[in-house]
Amino acid sequence: MTSYRHETVPTQFVETGDIRYAYRRFGKRGTVPLLFLGYFNSNMDAWDPLVTNALSEDHEVILFDNAGVGASGGETPNNVAEMTRHCVAFIRALGLKSVRIVGFSLGGMIAQQLALDYPDLVQDLILLGTGPRGGEGMTFTELSAEEQADPVAFLLGAFFSPSKASQAAGREYMKRLESRQEDRDLPVSRDSAVAQLAAIREWGTIPATNRYATLKDITHPALIIHGNKDVVVAPINALILAEHLPNAQLIVYSDSSHGAQYQHATIFLEHVKLFLKNESARRSKRSEF
Repeated sequence: MTSYRHETVPTQFVETGDIRYAYRRFGKRGTVPLLFLGYFNSNMDAWDPLVTNALSEDHEVILFDNAGVGASGGETPNNVAEMTRHCVAFIRALGLKSVRIVGFSLGGMIAQQLALDYPDLVQDLILLGTGPRGGEGMTFTELSAEEQADPVAFLLGAFFSPSKASQAAGREYMKRLESRQEDRDLPVSRDSAVAQLAAIREWGTIPATNRYATLKDITHPALIIHGNKDVVVAPINALILAEHLPNAQLIVYSDSSHGAQYQHATIFLEHVKLFLKNESARRSKRSEF
C-alpha cells in the first residue's frame, strides 16, 4: 500500500511513441489497477477524491491524461478510436498486462472501444454517465458563452439536478475538488476540447445499419451507473447498454444528473466495491480449474 492519497500523489510521466503521458498512481500495490478515463474537458484534478481515495484502499488507482490533455504531450485526436490507441500505448508503456476501467462519459466511450478492440487488456468495466456508439441524442453542441464564462455554475447545472439536495451535494463535490493544493494538473486547452467534442459527436452519429451490433462483442463484466435526470447523456442510453452488453448490470440513482456517482458517492462506492470483489472472486475461482 502506498502512503499517497489523491491529494498528495505526485504527477509522473511515461514516454512512448514520442508522446509524454502524465499520470498519478497510488493505492494498493499488487492488484490489477483501476484506470480512470475522464469526461469531456477534464483533467486528473476533476476526479472526486472521495471516490478515488476510497477505492485506493483495496485497489491500485491510476489517473491519466490522454494525449494532448492537461499535462500530457501530443495532440488530442478527434475520434474515440484514436484516443483508445493512446490509452493502449500508455497501458503498455507502464508494463501492465491488464486493467480494470472506470470510464466517465467520454471516458466510458473510450472504455467500450478499448474492450472491443483490445479485449485481453481489459478485465471489467465501470461505465459512468455514458452511452453506446450511435446512442440516443448524443450529438452535443458547443458550450455557450455564458456556460464558458461561469464553469462552476455550468458544472453544477450539468452534473446535478435542480433540487436543493442535489445542488447541495454538488457544492460539496466542488469543495472536494479543491482538496489537492500542490502539483495541480494543467487546464485542458481549447484545441483539446474542440477535438474531444468532435470525437463525441462522431461517436454519437447514428449508423445506417446495425446500430448497436458491436455491443454484443463486449463480453466483459460491466457495471453501468447513471442518473435518472442526466441532462448530458440521456438515461435511455444506459438502458440500451444494459440491454445489449451480454454481461452487464445497471444501477440508476434518483434525483441525479451527469454526476450521479458523486451525488450518491457513499452508495456508489458500496456498489462498485461489491462489483469488483465479486468479479475478482469469479476470476479466482475460474483459475482454479
